[in-house]
Amino acid sequence: MFGEWGKTGTTIEYKELGTDSSLGQKTTMKLITAVIKPFKLDEVREILVDLGMHGMTATEVKGFGRQKGQSEMYRGAEYEVSFLPKMKLELVVPDDAVDAVITAIQAQARTGRIGDGKIFVTECTGVVRIRTGEVGVEAL
Repeated sequence: MFGEWGKTGTTIEYKELGTDSSLGQKTTMKLITAVIKPFKLDEVREILVDLGMHGMTATEVKGFGRQKGQSEMYRGAEYEVSFLPKMKLELVVPDDAVDAVITAIQAQARTGRIGDGKIFVTECTGVVRIRTGEVGVEAL
């Protein structure tokens, strides 16, 4: 479980993160990881900003799925490229935004061809903004 160490006077306290103290309920967030074609990055980023997403991480990656790479010709010889360039986007969103974010990514990243990518959704049990110490949804 994520937690926070805070110093009060000479005592160090540990408090659990991910709990909204005013409601006494667990705040829930999801980590959305999308693997898309590189040329679709700007379109996906723009729609997510329009939806109010404040940040994401984009990483250049290589991979393959059902397409199993592709054949290329180089100096008259054919060879297999088994890993294709992709972009991996990661963003943490509140539960109530998950469906809208997935729909937006699908709409903007889809070309209708093999290799459009995948979207993965996983539980996120906590977030801490390093600069301010904000936790949970407030840290997004």
